[in-house]
Amino acid sequence: MSVIDGTRPPGAPTTPDPRLTNEDLAPAKERRWKVFDLFALWMSDVHNLGNYTFAAGLLVIGMSVWQVFTSLLVGFILIYIGMNAMGKMGQRHGVPFPVISRISFGVWGANIPALIRAVIAIAWYGIQTYLASVAVNVMLLAAWPGLESWTRHSFLGLDALGWVSFLSLWVLQALIMTQGMESVRKFQDFCGPAIWVVMIALAVWILAEADWTISLTDSFAPVSTGEQVRLWFGAIGLILATYGTLMLNFCDFSRFAPDYRTVKRGNFWGLPINSTAFVVLSVVVTAGSMEVYGEAITDPALLVAKVDNTFVLFLGALTFAIATMGVNIVANFVSPAYDLANVWPQKITFKVGGFISTVAALLVTPWNLYSNPTVVNYFLGGLGAFLGPLFGVIMVDYFWVKRSRVDVDQLFNAGPDSPYHYRKGVNPKALWAFVPTAAVTGVLALAPVFDPVAPYSWFIGVAISAVLYAALCRSERAAAPAVPAPRAAESEA
Repeated sequence: MSVIDGTRPPGAPTTPDPRLTNEDLAPAKERRWKVFDLFALWMSDVHNLGNYTFAAGLLVIGMSVWQVFTSLLVGFILIYIGMNAMGKMGQRHGVPFPVISRISFGVWGANIPALIRAVIAIAWYGIQTYLASVAVNVMLLAAWPGLESWTRHSFLGLDALGWVSFLSLWVLQALIMTQGMESVRKFQDFCGPAIWVVMIALAVWILAEADWTISLTDSFAPVSTGEQVRLWFGAIGLILATYGTLMLNFCDFSRFAPDYRTVKRGNFWGLPINSTAFVVLSVVVTAGSMEVYGEAITDPALLVAKVDNTFVLFLGALTFAIATMGVNIVANFVSPAYDLANVWPQKITFKVGGFISTVAALLVTPWNLYSNPTVVNYFLGGLGAFLGPLFGVIMVDYFWVKRSRVDVDQLFNAGPDSPYHYRKGVNPKALWAFVPTAAVTGVLALAPVFDPVAPYSWFIGVAISAVLYAALCRSERAAAPAVPAPRAAESEA
């Protein structure tokens, strides 16, 4: 460990506090993630049923193919910029999100953003596993129709076939994660490209059925010009909110990249290029379904079910299940594994944190969560509104207040001599910026009267918390030394 762009103060402690570190939280020793690995990570995260349905849904509510494409392209460019910012922090210092959070929230205060992120991830981990199991059910029923009898009785809200599919995927994902981050890298290298093959085949099939004639400018539900503008900007806000979760903890992955150039290149090919291409494919397939069937089919699994071929149906459902597992591991497993390890490093490792996450995801019976809009909207939606304010505080603190100068060793020092000890291990200024902003964004996201601005709650949260935190830390920035010119070996630091 070392000071970045600086010199270690004489007498500074070099032995990490065991209450703050273990092998998983310490700076990464191996940097094996290359451009393709990060590119594949984004393929795994983007190529899923949820994103397909989101893009297709924009088409249904009145946007044209061209409008969906341009709005989400702008959104993914903004996400690309945000991911690069968080990615730089992770790559430069080699530590995961909860340790990065210590810079701004304090060595103990970092548990606040870490646990908020963990709760959201655990809930969605269970929900995504359930959605993947639904695709497996389709596959099993197509191959063995006699299994229909297994769907007639339920326990805790899930039928017998559903339990078999869910628990099978639950165990499989847990086995992958017990091998650590290297197994994550190899699994998502497979998942991302796999769904592209099925999606391209699906697009070719539906376009052939539509005689290769679909409109890129017409909308399914014509709306006024003013409404189209509102929908266009709303789509940008919603995609930012969707990726605000992974944007917050992207350093969990970038810490394994050998240099920052690798991070930027992987993000470029994975976000504005690949993600936008997937969106275009999704809306083109949806437009083709309208042309062929007279209705917009926004769920690709249901579209595959219309193919009169059992093998194709089986293969398509299997691929969608694998793709959902890929996004689940990337977006909803890695984060809580690190976040829980940060709470009690002496007892909880990455693997133990992951095991706790999987058990918690099962105990909340995610199929019941998913079928209850009140829980999803008010609990997960309310927590999600907190992510923007967290991101705003962390970004301003690192790039503006600290001027990118971080003593990595001191992030593992719980003593009052650590610059990240603040007040009893918590930075009160970070809380003064975060708490009122989170209250505002929570109201904007949940109160029906604010529905017109709800899609922008994440962006509003980032802006308010950033401005408020900057105002609180003006004197601290003035006292901080300017950052010297970057060294040639900066990436190795």
